[in-house]
Amino acid sequence: MGREAGGLATVAYFSMEVALQDDIPTYSGGLGVLAGDHLRAAADLGLDMVGVTLLYRQGYLVQHLAADGSQSEEPVQFAPEGLLEPVSATVTVPMAGETVEVGAWRYLVRGELGQVPVYLLDTDRPANSAAARGLTGRLYGGDDEYRLGQEIVLGMAGPALAAELGHDVSTFHMNEGHSALLGLALLRQQTPPPSRSAASRQRAVDAVRERCVFTTHTPVPAGHDRFPQSLVGRLLGRQALDELGSLRGIAEGALDMTRLGIGCSRSVNAVSRRHGEVTRAMFPGVRVGSVTNGVHLATWAAPATSRLLDARLPGWRRANVLLRQASSALPLEELAAAHDDSKRTLVDEVAARSGRKLDPGAFTIGAARRATAYKRMSLLFSDLDRLRSVVERVGPVQVVLAGKAHPRDESGKDVIRALFRAADALGRAVPVVYLPGYSMDLARVLVAGADVWLNTPLPPHEASGTSGMKAALNGVPSLSLLDGWWIEGHLEGVTGWAPPQPPGHGVGGDGDDVADAEALYGVLEEEVLPLYYRDQAAFTEVRRSAIAYNASYFSTERMVTEYERLVYGTTDGRDRSA
Repeated sequence: MGREAGGLATVAYFSMEVALQDDIPTYSGGLGVLAGDHLRAAADLGLDMVGVTLLYRQGYLVQHLAADGSQSEEPVQFAPEGLLEPVSATVTVPMAGETVEVGAWRYLVRGELGQVPVYLLDTDRPANSAAARGLTGRLYGGDDEYRLGQEIVLGMAGPALAAELGHDVSTFHMNEGHSALLGLALLRQQTPPPSRSAASRQRAVDAVRERCVFTTHTPVPAGHDRFPQSLVGRLLGRQALDELGSLRGIAEGALDMTRLGIGCSRSVNAVSRRHGEVTRAMFPGVRVGSVTNGVHLATWAAPATSRLLDARLPGWRRANVLLRQASSALPLEELAAAHDDSKRTLVDEVAARSGRKLDPGAFTIGAARRATAYKRMSLLFSDLDRLRSVVERVGPVQVVLAGKAHPRDESGKDVIRALFRAADALGRAVPVVYLPGYSMDLARVLVAGADVWLNTPLPPHEASGTSGMKAALNGVPSLSLLDGWWIEGHLEGVTGWAPPQPPGHGVGGDGDDVADAEALYGVLEEEVLPLYYRDQAAFTEVRRSAIAYNASYFSTERMVTEYERLVYGTTDGRDRSA
């Protein structure tokens, strides 16, 4: 049934990265994990959806950390045979005078009520040149030409392959701008010859917009791809520049993939309410709604958490809102025991990966995310003497960290080195462990075994964040600056804590690291640590409230239902998510 009849026809969800499982290296971090959770929720809900991404035989990177924290990388060696099913269909896409053949592999995401096929596009085919065969080699690798080539494959071959496989797509969902060239592919299906009137060409553009929706994930400039017009013309031909201009994708002499995604979509949304405000300021005149991110609860619940929820709130996997009853349904002593189990698992994992033996009784701070400057992972270590004094006054603290820096992000690599220096300086006073190889499997252990989840971004750069949502599901409250999702999820002292910030803090990207660090130390010293060491029952109440108030809402079940009702299922082509 199509949207015209009020139902939901096939949605094709396009994302440059999708986290399917740990041994399929098709993701780098949060964007890919969110994409995987989106598709898992769609399968749970029985939605008519397909996923489209690229196959990366060299993955993103294998991270190695030297004794001083210097990161080096090597490619993954991934063979899809045995994990993915080859599909017989192929399509071609013209690029730089070559006809590039594109095949695909299929992965089935199985859920509670259905399954979602995910197609991983592959150019490593005998008919292609060596350069073309390598296009789907490495996620976020290479130079501008390599990246644009990948985005041509995703955006232009993807719709053709979906059609070749028999999927009648009503809505194309672009998860970030990497796939925005699908607007060009759709336009070419119906654009009249240049001799036709401007009105007829506009009708063709409007028809493209009726079929597309766009989600933007970051206000950080590095997250918005731009390519020189000369490169676009060389790879796609000069006519493409005119066509992309009609879709409003050309800005300041370059192809802007975010503006292209916006220009060819009937609906544009951010990933939290605050991010919606920031995005509307970035793109004046663009109607931007918001659908706040969530996480796939069944995927991110630790074994001990799952056992407890199965016993006390049966059916929670198929109806996530049942977790709202956690406040009355979960006995504090059982929740405490479940967390103790997850914490022992974390301690054992740290020992296995690093040789360091942490104290299962000590207050444990967890923090893991992409290592880049604006996320300020080193804020906790801004004043080591102050941190030592907090520990001496209230009780022991230990910290477990993880995260990869992009190979070309030197400032991100500097962040990791700074964290290693802080760990060395603190020594036994505050044990700090940085675990290499951050992945889905490691994340599951970290978000469940920590006592509090730390996030200290520079507002307003955190569009959403989802690691704190995963922690909340496992009864781990957040200690986070108010940005992204935490503005919506924060209840002070109930679901976690937020260091106080002055009015207007972070507006325009300005921040005060010294003031933010002192506010963080103050909350740790006066509220969080005293509660943990002096009233464990009260601390466990906070754990339980994090499940009841945060996990019950910040799920991909709720998120995808909002997309279905507010974005995919509109009957008049207008976004109602604002």
